[in-house]
Amino acid sequence: MASEVGIKAQNITKIFGSGESEVRVLENASLEVAKGEFAALVAPSGAGKTTLLMMLGCVEKPTSGKIWLGDELVWDENRWSVPDTRRIRREMIGFIFQAHYLIPFLNVIENVKLIPLTNGWPDEKAKKKAMELLDYLDVADKCDAMPSQLSGGQNQRVAIARALSNEPQIILADEPTAALDMQRAVSVVKMLREIALERNVAIIMVTHDERLLPYCDKILSIENRKVVTTTQDAKKII
Repeated sequence: MASEVGIKAQNITKIFGSGESEVRVLENASLEVAKGEFAALVAPSGAGKTTLLMMLGCVEKPTSGKIWLGDELVWDENRWSVPDTRRIRREMIGFIFQAHYLIPFLNVIENVKLIPLTNGWPDEKAKKKAMELLDYLDVADKCDAMPSQLSGGQNQRVAIARALSNEPQIILADEPTAALDMQRAVSVVKMLREIALERNVAIIMVTHDERLLPYCDKILSIENRKVVTTTQDAKKII
């Protein structure tokens, strides 16, 4: 049985500027990550990792090419093929960043509930989902705490809960372990792979840390403005 597509990009080109100031970041780059797969995106600084992630997240416009999220074609050559990219981001995608970006004046459960409430969920349903995720990530006992009262690792777990709160098909993580020590970084990476498997989510994680790559199912590297894919057997989750 063929794997279900989570994220697919075909012949993506991204050009900044024009004429003498033109910079080609990506040129006819293609990639595919199935639901249930955990992929690392690696490249030297300035090679276009974050730009690619933002295009896949329907934030940045490609110059040309096609992008599918699940079975929905969201970018078609030179235009968005969906009427509301904000809806796609709210309903289909979970974002995790290097900094947790929790809202400081909301407590933990309020931060996690925010996106489902924005999507029109009833408060009771949003609260139930938030508590389920906080329990899954072992921070349920912090549900009433403010972000300033949590450790860095706890804040990142809450940020992951928030990214899962809209039941996304896709998670895009931009250097989510950069601010953590190695032990906590490995813990977060193992957690992300477990989430991909258990919740059938396609995850792409930008990282500079080669020590984390063995925990990923796929390595996406940007070379000569194209994406080169290497599939591997990820380390078992212990």
